[in-house]
Amino acid sequence: MPQKVVYNKGMKVAVFGGSFDPVHKEHVLLVKSAIDYLGLDKVIVMPSYVAPHKAGGACASARDRLEMCRIAFRKMKRVEVSGEEIEAGGTSYTYLTCRRLAEKYPEARRFLLVGADMLEDFFTWKNPEDILSHVTLAACGRYNAAVDDTLRMRFFSRFGTPCAVVPYIGTDVSSTSLRVRLAFGLRPSRELDAKVCSYIKRCGLYADPTIAAALKLEKASRRAHSLRVALMACARARSLGIAEGKALLAAALHDCAKNVSLASPLLEGFEPPDGVPLPVIHQYTGAYLAEHLFGVRDKEILDAIRYHTSGRAGMSDLEALIYLSDLLEEGREFAGIAKLREMFWKDFDACLLCSLALQIDHMRTQGIEVYPLTEEAYLWKRSTSLYQ
Repeated sequence: MPQKVVYNKGMKVAVFGGSFDPVHKEHVLLVKSAIDYLGLDKVIVMPSYVAPHKAGGACASARDRLEMCRIAFRKMKRVEVSGEEIEAGGTSYTYLTCRRLAEKYPEARRFLLVGADMLEDFFTWKNPEDILSHVTLAACGRYNAAVDDTLRMRFFSRFGTPCAVVPYIGTDVSSTSLRVRLAFGLRPSRELDAKVCSYIKRCGLYADPTIAAALKLEKASRRAHSLRVALMACARARSLGIAEGKALLAAALHDCAKNVSLASPLLEGFEPPDGVPLPVIHQYTGAYLAEHLFGVRDKEILDAIRYHTSGRAGMSDLEALIYLSDLLEEGREFAGIAKLREMFWKDFDACLLCSLALQIDHMRTQGIEVYPLTEEAYLWKRSTSLYQ
């Protein structure tokens, strides 16, 4: 039980939690803006041990994430980095953190800082009314967008109390995209504190030797494509209940055989299925290399690589995710892609059906024979979809 301390009633204290995996400059700027706008005397930055909403868990250890936060916020005198949730272990629920905050600072005005994206999720959190009985929610804009007025009205209607809004509008930076880029061997120094970057490199965080080895087989343009596929797939994975690690590995390796000749010694022992057209063959050679050269044993990941160009009937969510991310990544351009990208984020099921239909229509228009697996995938999806 934390010791009770009586503070001046004018004191304002806030807690800012998250996985911070890794902590980046937008986190620091958000806290600075909240301090200035709300007149905060203290902000407690509190990395979670296990965030309830993170499918697959964090990619860096709890201790590493805590240390990165200490580094990132080292120059801010009003910020305390706390290891309270990490030391407690288990799943980190915000309502428990806010109870402890109220016990420790009973006379202070208390805030919970969240990004606009978390405000949208707040309705699904465990015991939201309990949270609001101890703190005022303070939302900050994220990704070039202010906090939506409709969302604020919905919040007030649901909970009967307003949320404070910090007029900060961030840039398009996310810990997910940073993890992907770091796994691809990049060093996003513009988004990360230089000392945080050094810590990540020194400790080998987020690096993946399998991905590094696979990318060596690809030309520069193909590596850039694989990165864009991975960024898109990992950004959507959580909302589909797919572990980020699976999405990342499948996306990073999906084209690992694209620049490998069928005559290469790396493919010795590979036997393609009958009747595979040349543009499709690399999905099968890619799965072969993933298993036999890079040691991937996860059948779901191997199947996502094996059918990423053609699709197939009964494809898993991971298979569909890699198929669509490969087709719709931001480097692609074709008629109708903007609409499909919008559907990708809003209605995944409808996006898959429409993408398969468009692929088949394009091939027939060009006089290209439709690969049977793609036809079967479309018929399967149409038969099981609400959008037929």
